[in-house]
Amino acid sequence: MKVNPLSDRVLIKPTPAEEVTVSGIIIPDAAKEKPLKGTVVAVGQGTKDEAMVVKEGDTVLYGKFAGTEIKIDGDMLLIMRQSDILAIIEE
Repeated sequence: MKVNPLSDRVLIKPTPAEEVTVSGIIIPDAAKEKPLKGTVVAVGQGTKDEAMVVKEGDTVLYGKFAGTEIKIDGDMLLIMRQSDILAIIEE
């Protein structure tokens, strides 16, 4: 299914939460922290007051409680406004 965000909204696929620590300890599902990093899947057209800065494929950081979780084709994605994105990670 193809989803096109409207206005200044962005569709993000969160990076999976880590399941094992550096020292090898397995983290149970209840103790995993919500990821704060993800990859932009789709972006809206923007508004007349705000141009879209992020683009598809960008890796971004966002706030802990930012966005709304939606399930599309079995994948859990986040949809949020561009203003909820804190930074673009350049690698």
